[in-house]
Amino acid sequence: MKSPICDMLGVDFPLLAFSHCRDVVAAVSRAGGVGVLGATGHTLESLETELAWIDAHVDGKPYGLDVLIPENLATGGAKGLTRASIMDKVPAAHRAFVGQLAEKHHFTMPEERANSDAPAPFDPNLALEMLEVAFRHPIKLIANALGVPPQAMIDMGRARGVPVAALVGAKEHAIRQVEAGVDILVVQGGEAGGHCGEVSTMVLIPEVIRALEARGQRVPVLAAGGIMTGGQMAASMAMGADGAWTGSVWLATPESECSDVFREKMVAASSRDTVRSKSRTGKPSRQLRSAWTDAWEGPESPGPLPMPYQSLISEPAIRACDLAAQKGDPAAREMVTYFVGQGVGLVDQVRPAGQVVQDFKLEFAEAVERMTNLVGD
Repeated sequence: MKSPICDMLGVDFPLLAFSHCRDVVAAVSRAGGVGVLGATGHTLESLETELAWIDAHVDGKPYGLDVLIPENLATGGAKGLTRASIMDKVPAAHRAFVGQLAEKHHFTMPEERANSDAPAPFDPNLALEMLEVAFRHPIKLIANALGVPPQAMIDMGRARGVPVAALVGAKEHAIRQVEAGVDILVVQGGEAGGHCGEVSTMVLIPEVIRALEARGQRVPVLAAGGIMTGGQMAASMAMGADGAWTGSVWLATPESECSDVFREKMVAASSRDTVRSKSRTGKPSRQLRSAWTDAWEGPESPGPLPMPYQSLISEPAIRACDLAAQKGDPAAREMVTYFVGQGVGLVDQVRPAGQVVQDFKLEFAEAVERMTNLVGD
């Protein structure tokens, strides 16, 4: 395929797959796409282990790494913060509220380790150290979300000849990213799972491309947000995108990191069963609506805390209710949620990741053929 993404990353099909699961990353790359491992939640040691495993199972195919370096954190990006040191700032009302949810939905919160020296969630300094670990491996792409990558990240990519991608949810964000020196834009509409804006993918892609072209600027664009099929990928590229960045579709694979309970809820869900909520990270992110998201919007809620504080109470609770749900507790099952986009309504079965790539290719070809037939000879 003639796409600058193919040239930059050394692939024939410009389908990128973001996943927190190494098995998905390797399977997608082996099948002809580009797996991108989400590094958030890893330590330096666990990231090294995961990347070494991918190296051994990717058959020499290209893959990338995604980090999350927010431009704006309530902690101000201060260095040396640990999970324990910022946990003290979580109000008692928020702890009590989560405790009430745990009692109502039959799960047990893990005991807090007062002396934990684990880094604070979304630590930008740890993310840069993770990139140093990543560059000991043959990665072909680094990507950042929640703002313009720090100059150090861009410099790292340039020095090693590795493209730097960044997610954007508005045309003004795209302009800032290009001016900062980003190599690839992931233009992500509000349909997307995880952190996202409010503008739809169908509107955002041409809006960003027009804005950049009006300024005489053009970098490769990956369409993102609700893309679950090869036909949608083809439609995005008809609007000017150079490939697709996907996430939610890989959750409905047996290799993914989510639980069987969540996969079952995905298959049963409609596109209206997701919600943008601050209840997970403190910033708006799209996730499957559940008793957890409903509770934080309810009248008894103390209101979500800003990033990174909300994650200190949300992540342990969501993991705990997931475990209880997997043991068969229906009250805990009501709480189960995860980051997922509106494309969840297109999920009707669980398929292996490699099969998803092949289905994308077939659907893409069929969509192109339909368009060609419309034009005629």
